[in-house]
Amino acid sequence: MKSLLVGDIRKLLQGQLISGSEDWKVSDAIYYKRHDLIEKHTLMFVSRSDSVNWNEINHKGPSLVISDKPTSELKMALPNTTVIKVASLVQSYWKFIKYYRGLFTIPVVTITGTCGKTTTKDMIKHILSKDHNVQASISSKNEPRRSLPYLVGIDEKTDIAVFEHGLGNTGNIKHQCMIYQPTIGIITNIGVHHLDGCKNLQGYISAKAEIVDGIKKDGTLILNADDENTKKVPILSFKGKIIYFGVDMRSDFRASNIKFANLGMDFLLHYNKITYEAFIPGYGEHQVYNALAALAAVNEMGMDLKEAISRLATYENMTRHLEFSHGVGGSTIIDDTWTNNPTSVEAALKVLDSIGKGKNVILVLGDINRLGNFEKKYHCEIGSMVAKRNIHTLITIGSKAEEIARQALRDGSKANIHIFNEVKGLKDILAPVLDSDAIILIKGPMSSRSMIEFANSLKAKK
Repeated sequence: MKSLLVGDIRKLLQGQLISGSEDWKVSDAIYYKRHDLIEKHTLMFVSRSDSVNWNEINHKGPSLVISDKPTSELKMALPNTTVIKVASLVQSYWKFIKYYRGLFTIPVVTITGTCGKTTTKDMIKHILSKDHNVQASISSKNEPRRSLPYLVGIDEKTDIAVFEHGLGNTGNIKHQCMIYQPTIGIITNIGVHHLDGCKNLQGYISAKAEIVDGIKKDGTLILNADDENTKKVPILSFKGKIIYFGVDMRSDFRASNIKFANLGMDFLLHYNKITYEAFIPGYGEHQVYNALAALAAVNEMGMDLKEAISRLATYENMTRHLEFSHGVGGSTIIDDTWTNNPTSVEAALKVLDSIGKGKNVILVLGDINRLGNFEKKYHCEIGSMVAKRNIHTLITIGSKAEEIARQALRDGSKANIHIFNEVKGLKDILAPVLDSDAIILIKGPMSSRSMIEFANSLKAKK
C-alpha cells in the first residue's frame, strides 16, 4: 500500500479525532472482522455493530481506527491507537476506496467466467512480469471480501494489476468493480454454476454481466465470441472498446489449426491480418481460449504480440488443473480436483476424447455443488455425455454424483459403473485395471479433501 498520512485521511473523511496522533502514516487497510489484523501501521474500518478487541488492536499498533460508533465507546487512552469518528462508516469506506484507487492511473484488468478465470489471470501475469511489476489476486482466492486487501496491494511500484472476480450471489461482481474500477474486463465463458445464489441460468448470466457496467469509461471489454451464454450479455450500453476472441471468423483474436502437441496445444493466432504460430502448455481447446483472452489483454496494454506469444510458451499450469502425472502400475493420472462444474467437466471429457484414444479411460467424478434447484438436471446431463463416450470404468462419489451414474446407465453406457458415497473402497475397484493402458480422470470439488488425497495417492512416487 502507498503510505498515507493519518491527518490527510481524517480530512478526506471529514472525521473527528477522538484520540491519538495524526502525525504518522498507515501502510495497510482492512475492514475489521473481515480481514486479519497482522501488520502494524494499519487503518481499519470498525463498524458500529463490531465487538472490538481494543487490546489486540493496540498491541499490534500503531493502528488507526475509523468508526461510526458512539463517541462514548471510542474514548479511551491507548498509546498505540489513533481513533477517528465518522458520521457514516459505509460512506467513509467507499470514499476512501475511491480516493485510493484514484491515486493510480495504471491498467487494471478484472476477469470473470465460469471456467478459466485463474488460468487467464496467471497467464497475463506471467507474460507481463518479466518487465512489469504486476499486482494480482492470489490463486483463485477471489471472494469479494478480499477485494480491499488486493486493491491496497497496489502501490507506487505497481505498473499493472490483474484480479479475478468471485461470484456467489448477484451483486458480487458489481461490488468488486466498484472497488477495482477496471480499465479492462474479460468474460472467459459463461456455463452453469452458483445457481443457488443466482436462482437460475439467466440470473447467473446477469450476475456475470455486471462486469460490463463496472468497467471505467473508455475501457475495454474482452469477450468469448463462440460462447452462447456470453452472447446473451447486454452490451448495447457499453461505450468502450469491445474485443472478441475465439475460433469464429468474426473474432479479433482468432485461433485456427488447433492441435494437441507435446504437453500442450499448438495453434495459429490471427490478429490484424497477421498470422502467428503459438503454443500453450496444457491440454485442451479451452486452454487455447484462455490464451487468446490473455493475449488480447496484454496486446491492449501495448505489448508486442510476438513477444507475448514467446513468453506464453513458458507458462506453467497450476496444480490440479488437468494435471497429468505418472500413476501406479504405469497408469496416467489426470488430477482435475481444483473446481467442479458442468462446463469444466465437459472440457475435461473433450481432452480425454483426444488423449484417451486407445486407452482404458476411467472416470472418477464427484459431486457438483451450488446448482440449486437444477442439481439433478445437470448431473444427468453429464451422465448423458459420459454415455456417448467409450469409457472403460465410471465411478461416482457422493449422493449428487450418483445421478451421473444412473443417467449413464439409462442411456446405455457400456462402462463398468460403480457408485460410492465416499472415497473409501475405490482402490479395491481400481487396482486390477491400473496399468499402462489406463488413463484416469479424477474430478471433484476443491472442498473434497478426500478426493484430492485420493488423486495424490494414485500418483507414482518420484
